[in-house]
Amino acid sequence: MLLDAAREAAAEAVGCRADELVFTPSGTRAVHSGVAGALAGRRRVGRHLIVSAVEHSSVLHAAEELERDGGTVTRVPVDRAGAVDAGVFAAALGDGTALACLQSTNHEVGTEQPVTEAAEACRAAGVPLLVDAAQSLGWGKVPGGWSLLTASAHKWGGPSGVGLLVVRKGVRFAPQGAADERESGRAPGFENLPAIVAAAASLRAVRAEAAQEAARLRELTERIRARVPGLVPDVEVVGDPVRRLPGIVTFSCLYVDGEALLHELDRAGFSVSSGSSCTSSTLTPSHVLKAMGVLTEGNVRVSLPPGTPGEDVERFLEVLPGAVAAVRERLGAPAAAESAPETGADLVVDALGRRCPIPVIELAKVIGDVPVGGTVRVLSDDEAARLDIPAWCEMRGQEYVGEEPAERGTAYLVRRSG
Repeated sequence: MLLDAAREAAAEAVGCRADELVFTPSGTRAVHSGVAGALAGRRRVGRHLIVSAVEHSSVLHAAEELERDGGTVTRVPVDRAGAVDAGVFAAALGDGTALACLQSTNHEVGTEQPVTEAAEACRAAGVPLLVDAAQSLGWGKVPGGWSLLTASAHKWGGPSGVGLLVVRKGVRFAPQGAADERESGRAPGFENLPAIVAAAASLRAVRAEAAQEAARLRELTERIRARVPGLVPDVEVVGDPVRRLPGIVTFSCLYVDGEALLHELDRAGFSVSSGSSCTSSTLTPSHVLKAMGVLTEGNVRVSLPPGTPGEDVERFLEVLPGAVAAVRERLGAPAAAESAPETGADLVVDALGRRCPIPVIELAKVIGDVPVGGTVRVLSDDEAARLDIPAWCEMRGQEYVGEEPAERGTAYLVRRSG
């Protein structure tokens, strides 16, 4: 049977029994079914869920659904590299905790999470751990004693429309929704057999070359991480520099609109992504960058698929400085900072009604006009300013004093340090 053979192949790649794995119509469906089933199976224990603050939106949406239904959710913070502290994660476990969720690696910045340590803490507390392995499964098995695992085939180069849900034997699990005899009742509907077979075959194929390709892509991403700050002024490379996925590198550029930069790079033949604070579709900050406390404006996420030649990376590094400069020029970004004046009054910058990165650009233009110790009061009604002004201060060595209500919007206070 083709379906059985595909299940066996996928189970071998995951490191589980074949009868623990079911195929779902997507990775998102796998997450939602996994979270809902695990919570329902342990309803008598409690209705408390633990997630990290940087989980994929599918996990966070499932958490919001639980809250709407009367449950409670603890969102564990991350450090500036995007990693959870295993001790803080363990401390969130309690008598009423029904389930904990932790991604294997982050989808925006590539940072690996302490899954093994989290799994040990969950096992000691008697709480199942669901691991979202969408980003990492193509590179290898997820370590640790996790209880549930989800993944999505298109993340490892397989077809869209195929997800994996693994529920270990012994985990209390109650599938939600109308009963269906297919896939152990955990994924109702007829299986997309051609896509499932292709997903299993592609997973086996990428795994066969994973070790060699990972080493090659790590060298290319490290080349980008090391050289971008020297090629482009005012850039912050984010994510853990060591504990990270191969093939993903993320950086943020001051005084740059993320969408404008994506279009500029697209015209040069490069398709990249952005977790920028302002996008044409949502005008909201990336929840991952927000949780990390890093700059959200002008964000670029470069994903190098297997087989990417080094020549493409070199050409990207040649094109990037000009693309950033062009966007900054159109936005009227400031030039290099001038020396501090000896006297001068505190300033007010009115950026009301103007979206990022304009409030930060206007702040940068006038910070040199106040004396050391003087303040700039930035008025803004853009939610992203709450993230990007403190991040700008961190990058530029200025003091972020705080925020206060204004007649319109919010006033952000910055004191010049030098």
